[in-house]
Amino acid sequence: MLQVRDLVKYFDGVKAVDGVSLEVHAGECVALIGPNGAGKSTCFACIAGQHRLTGGEVVWAGQRLDTLTPAQRLGRGVARTFQVAQTFEALTVLQNLQLAVTARLGLPAWNVLDTAAVEVASELLARVGLQPLAHADVLGLPYGAKKRLELGIALAGLGEAVPVAPDAQAHAAPTPRLLLLDEPAAGLAEPERVALMQLVKSLAVEGVAVLYTEHNMDAVFGVADRVLVLIEGRLVAQGTPLDIARHPEVRSRYLGHAFDMDKP
Repeated sequence: MLQVRDLVKYFDGVKAVDGVSLEVHAGECVALIGPNGAGKSTCFACIAGQHRLTGGEVVWAGQRLDTLTPAQRLGRGVARTFQVAQTFEALTVLQNLQLAVTARLGLPAWNVLDTAAVEVASELLARVGLQPLAHADVLGLPYGAKKRLELGIALAGLGEAVPVAPDAQAHAAPTPRLLLLDEPAAGLAEPERVALMQLVKSLAVEGVAVLYTEHNMDAVFGVADRVLVLIEGRLVAQGTPLDIARHPEVRSRYLGHAFDMDKP
């Protein structure tokens, strides 16, 4: 379980996140929504390790994360994506995933990239639906494909499809996995959004804890198990999608009184 307790983040005296507390359980898909400037991305960056906390703590699977680097958090099963897809554009789609897999396994990736972890990387390609684009240069990919590739890179970081030595597998419990997605559907057309969010939902069903931000309400209602609403750095509401759709303050300050969750 992810536990964020009284998270505070200041930037030059401006309180971007003001005492946020939240929980996300394994197998749960939770959306964090709110207007622009609400503090969603800052909250994500604090959980993932890009920002140091001003106050509060972040606990994952019973261990404090807020003193760890992003790489150390990744080693504990915490990966993230960004609003703008972060990929290696000089490489092919398959090479991106080969690099991500070999980096996790500690191999000298740049020396062996053409032949490294081809089978595992190909499994990840299939997982995110990019097999036909395996040898395409990432620079020329449609943006929706880049979003899927970035998700595949994050899954490689979590150990998805990465083989474990038999002796290690026999003695170690599986690493719990937390996936932080910062606007995964941003910039995508509706059919692409639907397909990507179905993939995200399937990861939660398989036991991954998923926390994501989003502005497209069709990627929130009908996908998320729970919804958290952040406004001006404070968590003003949380509950089921139906609870949030009916919440007076959320409708007044963010969704609008005419909002219909069946037609987001």
